[in-house]
Amino acid sequence: MNLVTSFCVLLQPLAVVMTTPSFLNLNVILAGWVFAPRRTITGMLVAAGAVGQKHHSAFHRLFAHARWSLDRLGLAVFDRLEPHLASGQIFLALDDTLARKRGLKTFGVGMHHDPLLSTRKVALTSWGHSWVVLGVIVRFSRWPERVFCLPILFRLYLNHAASQRHRRAYRTRPQLAVEMLRMVCQHRKTREFHVLGDSAYGGQSVLKHLPTNCDLTSRMHLDARLYGPPPVRLPGTNGRPRKRGPQLPTPRQMFNARACRATLDLYGRHDRVRLVDVEARWHCAPGRPLRVVAVDPLSGGRKRQAFYSTCHEASAEQILAWYAQRWSLEVAFHDSKQSLGFEEPQGWTRRAVERTAPMAMLLYSLVVVWFARDGHRYYRPAYRPWYRQKQHASFADMLATLRRETVREGLLSLPPVGRGSRKIIETLENIAALAA
Repeated sequence: MNLVTSFCVLLQPLAVVMTTPSFLNLNVILAGWVFAPRRTITGMLVAAGAVGQKHHSAFHRLFAHARWSLDRLGLAVFDRLEPHLASGQIFLALDDTLARKRGLKTFGVGMHHDPLLSTRKVALTSWGHSWVVLGVIVRFSRWPERVFCLPILFRLYLNHAASQRHRRAYRTRPQLAVEMLRMVCQHRKTREFHVLGDSAYGGQSVLKHLPTNCDLTSRMHLDARLYGPPPVRLPGTNGRPRKRGPQLPTPRQMFNARACRATLDLYGRHDRVRLVDVEARWHCAPGRPLRVVAVDPLSGGRKRQAFYSTCHEASAEQILAWYAQRWSLEVAFHDSKQSLGFEEPQGWTRRAVERTAPMAMLLYSLVVVWFARDGHRYYRPAYRPWYRQKQHASFADMLATLRRETVREGLLSLPPVGRGSRKIIETLENIAALAA
C-alpha cells in the first residue's frame, strides 16, 4: 500500500533529515498510519501490506534507534507550510495535551492534570505523557475564513518524580516552550513571529525570555500589578534609575472606569461585552510595554477575563481576535487523537516515546496541507439530508479522501491483465482485510 503520488511528492523534501533506508521505512509507516485501525508499529505494517517484506524490527528501530532528529523533521514540515503563510507576522500557538498511557516502565509517564475528567471545582489527574506542542496557525487562500493550527515541534514534559526516576534535570513546561520558540525563530531570523498561549504560557518565564523577533498574546490574572512607564531621569539625580512608573489599576479595577461596548464574533459565538484597554507594564517585566484588555461579558455566561499583548499599539478587538485563534490547536489535539491515534503507540524506551506519538501530529499537518494543495479536488461530500449546515470538510473527511485516492490510484494505475493483475488482486485483498 503506497500513498497517492501527490502526497508522496509532499513528503519528498523531508528526506533530507534522515538516511534513504530510514525515509523508505517512514513512508511505509505513514501509509500504514493512514489506514490502520489501531496505530501500533505492527498494526501499521499490516495495514500497509508490508508484512514479510522486511523484518518488523527495522520499523521499530526507526523510532527507537535510528539517527534522525524530530526537531529537524518538524522544521522541514514548517518549510512546507511557509508558502501558505502571509507575508507579515507568522502566528504560532502553544499548549500542552495529555496522552493517557498504561504501564510503569514506559519512559516519562507520570500523573498529570486531566482536563477531560476535571471540572471547575474538582481537578483530576491521569497516568500518561504530557506533551508541550508548538503549532503554526495557517489560513489557506481557499478557505480564508477557516483557521488551522498545524503542529511542528514537540517536547515531552517530565514531572518531578519522572525526572528523578530517569535522572534528568527538571524543566517546566514554559521552559520547554521557550526552547521551541527560540528554535523556530532562529530557523527564520528574517521573519516576525507572534505566539498565542493561555495563562500557563503567559507568565514571566515566557514573557521575559521571548526571542527578539517574537511577540506574545496571552491571558493575565485579574489582580496583576500594572505600572506606567518610568519617569524621565533628570540630570544630576542620585540613586538607581526607576524601573517602574506610577502604579495603575489592576485589570479587576479597570472595570470601574468608563468602558466601551462591543459585539464580538469569536469561537462561533455572538457575544456582547464591555471592553477596557490600557497601555501598561507588568510588574514582572517592567521594561516591555503591553496592551492590557479587560473583558466583561454581558451575554454568554462567561466570567470576567484579562488579556495582554506585547503588540501594545494593537486595538482591544484585534487582541481578542488573535487570542481566539489559539483554539485551533485544541482542534488539532482532538483530531490527532480521534482520527490518527496520538495516544496509541506502544513504545517504552526514551527515543521511541519521544518520536512515535509526535509523528501522528506531524501527519495531521501534512494531511491538511495535502488537502489544501491537491486533495480538495477529489473531495466528494457525503449526502446527509439531516445535516445540511456543513460547509467545509472536516479532518475526518480529509483523511477519508486521502485513503480513497490512494486506493483509487493503486487500482487504476495498473492494467487488469498480465503482471499488473497480481498487484490489483493484492490491493483488493488488503482492502478486504482492512474492512474486515
